Amino acid sequence: MLYLSRFTFPSQERESFYFHGPQRQCYNTYYPFGVIARFDPTVIEFEPVTILYGGNGTGKSTALNVISEKLGLLRDARYNRSNFFEGYVGLCDAELRRPVPGHSRIITSDDVFDYMLNLRALNEGIDERREEIFREYIEDNDKVNPFRFRTMEDYDRLKRVNLARRMTQSAYTKARLNPNVREQSNGESASFYFTSRIQDGGLYLLDEPENSLSPTKQAELLQFLEDSARFYDCQFIIATHSPFLLAMRGALVYDMEADPVCRRRWTELPAVRAYHDFFKQHEAAFDDLGGNP
Repeated sequence: MLYLSRFTFPSQERESFYFHGPQRQCYNTYYPFGVIARFDPTVIEFEPVTILYGGNGTGKSTALNVISEKLGLLRDARYNRSNFFEGYVGLCDAELRRPVPGHSRIITSDDVFDYMLNLRALNEGIDERREEIFREYIEDNDKVNPFRFRTMEDYDRLKRVNLARRMTQSAYTKARLNPNVREQSNGESASFYFTSRIQDGGLYLLDEPENSLSPTKQAELLQFLEDSARFYDCQFIIATHSPFLLAMRGALVYDMEADPVCRRRWTELPAVRAYHDFFKQHEAAFDDLGGNP
């Protein structure tokens, strides 16, 4: 499915003209001006899956943030914006093939990290409550100083005592405590974040989704994204240097490290070639069934 078919960033000439207007002031940074103007031309055309490849500082995350802001996509975490961000976005143009669904969103590494930190905080709070319940169980089972019911104010305590006397400590704790929200590893939590946020029929911008994911989880995410694009009317624009995601079937890949930026086959990209050369160099180790290093 194609929602966004083309996006035009301001050219160097248009950026220069902007600063000859009333916006010209003294600032330490004009970000995001000057980051993407090296596109030649300053236009990105999209397919159902489009990948922006490049290392740090190549502008791929900036491009996603600008596109997201122009289209008004949902996002969870805040991101750094300069005084010129709104002006820059105003100079951009988005060409749509069809209306962008309202549940479309951008998902960044900060979104995933914030989710994992919030999850950890929730679980830590539940762990503290579990310790309190352990102490209550011991107190309610006190044989030396048994509980005596005196007034209706003791009714809740009476219910607890009866519960404790009928159950083991683990059963008592389970009955009085909600389980942890998600008892998962960071990789499992990150994977869950993507699968829970990506719905059918939406435009999704993913900024380095491979962060916090093991190779196995990256392969699982690859399959999920491929299926979502092929069968469930999703469009993806992905900033990544993961060879797993770069290998996505039918993906249009832009090399953001090239000058000017150009389209490439994923097998031509430097990061992928580095992996290829490394494993080629150690090919004999994989063929050695004896397992010798």
